[in-house]
Amino acid sequence: VILYWYFKPKEEMRMKKNKLFIGALALLMAFTTACSSKTENTTTTSQDKDTFTYAINSDPSSTNPINVSDRWGLTMTNMIYSPLIRVEGDGSLVNELAESTELAKDGLSLTVNLKKGIKWSDGQDFTADDVVFTYETKAKKENGNFKSLWINDKPITVEKKDDHTVVFKFPEPSAAAANNIATETYIIPKHIYGKVSDFSVKDLQEKPVGTGPYKLVENKRGEYIKFEANENYYKGKPKVKNVVLRVIQSADTTKVALQKGEIDASYVLPTDIKDLDTNKLDVYSYSENRIGYLGLNTKTNELKDVKVRQAILYALNKGDMNKAAYLDEKYYQNPYSILPPNNPYKTDDVEKYTQNVDKAKELLKEAGVSNLKLTLAYASNDPAQKIQATFIQQQLQAIGVNVELRGGDGTAIFTELRKKDSTAYNLFLGGYIMGNDPDLYSTLFASNGTSNYFQYRESKIDDLFKRGAAELDSTKRKEIYNDLQREIAKEAFIYPIVDNQKILAVNKRVSGVNDAKLVPIYTFEDLSKISIK
Repeated sequence: VILYWYFKPKEEMRMKKNKLFIGALALLMAFTTACSSKTENTTTTSQDKDTFTYAINSDPSSTNPINVSDRWGLTMTNMIYSPLIRVEGDGSLVNELAESTELAKDGLSLTVNLKKGIKWSDGQDFTADDVVFTYETKAKKENGNFKSLWINDKPITVEKKDDHTVVFKFPEPSAAAANNIATETYIIPKHIYGKVSDFSVKDLQEKPVGTGPYKLVENKRGEYIKFEANENYYKGKPKVKNVVLRVIQSADTTKVALQKGEIDASYVLPTDIKDLDTNKLDVYSYSENRIGYLGLNTKTNELKDVKVRQAILYALNKGDMNKAAYLDEKYYQNPYSILPPNNPYKTDDVEKYTQNVDKAKELLKEAGVSNLKLTLAYASNDPAQKIQATFIQQQLQAIGVNVELRGGDGTAIFTELRKKDSTAYNLFLGGYIMGNDPDLYSTLFASNGTSNYFQYRESKIDDLFKRGAAELDSTKRKEIYNDLQREIAKEAFIYPIVDNQKILAVNKRVSGVNDAKLVPIYTFEDLSKISIK
């Protein structure tokens, strides 16, 4: 959905003020990033044809393939390990370690036939034992990432039929389980991890052994992560011998490193494109089916009343935020549902909370609230979130709500929000990429969701998730999820802001980017396909 911008004469004064505000904000951000860049470590690795260096803006918050959930942790995991089946950026499925799958007619089991001849990076054979071990480990609640392997409080079991066949058994028919069970769980080797007693930790002590294109060489926190090619990779030996993920927190420093050729690739913002030397760099943009959002912590006393939450949402204007952060409509869409615009289950038949200051003020009055003071947490190293936070502060001032901005480390903020009944922040900025099946979003929005940062719990929402997961009729399933989207919008604990395009700048010496495929979260689906001139 693309929204075009029209302005009436009576709005000209407001536009002038907005332009002055955006201009001042841009100067402030430029000054801030310039200052922060002075303390950045600019040491680089050798840039030869054997090394591809990719800038990331923080350390992985987890390197444990069983519970990893952050972007850079998953990027690292995708380089070392492989799933049975991969979900492509367009939602289609591609077999990786799996050769084929077959769903039973009663919907109670899924048989997965594994590819033969695959070896782990240490040379040992990949077998069904590794698949059973991985799924049994992940299904344990104490390990922290079990949700997708349970149906209504009953675990999905997995059995070895022979060395190259496994059977997943469901406690009851589930469309969600049939769609998701074999995708995006990265298989780990039993012979390496079989004696590990605690998989709930963020980092395992064992040296990683995987079936992915690269092997881990060194992880120096705050500086870099080094990899070397896995010669046993089942899709063929990678074309580039070494890969370095270099940690650079400052967006300004990253841009300079790109221009100097100190790094080969990095995400950039639309505001950066005009400054890039297109003789040295290629620019790629692609959709991640992502929702960037404002979250409302319903455990805090200030936001328990739904009328207060609705008032906050009516005071906001996501169009202004996105125009300032992403400049051109080709780089973003304005979402209204919890599902991204390209999701096949998405509906815009929800309360959109089009900006209405008078209505917002009236709702606060009905709630008996005045002089409301709120805190807003955001990642201080994210330029888009800086803009969003400043606009939110300004827009809420118009209805008499004062917002204290609390920029900080994004990982630390969400670690705090994940704590049960945390009231550290009233509001917070975040983003998620959850895939196509709506059941995956229960992690965020169901009462027992492991990432329910909003701390909103309602039986009606839980019931809709349960019904949607179990419904095998696709038409009825879509109707259930339409109701779910409307219910969540009505309760006003999340304000979808943007579905933005990711923009990747790549040194022209690098080829094969399209062959490697740019995909959500991992950036490159398969880094073995790139080469360096």
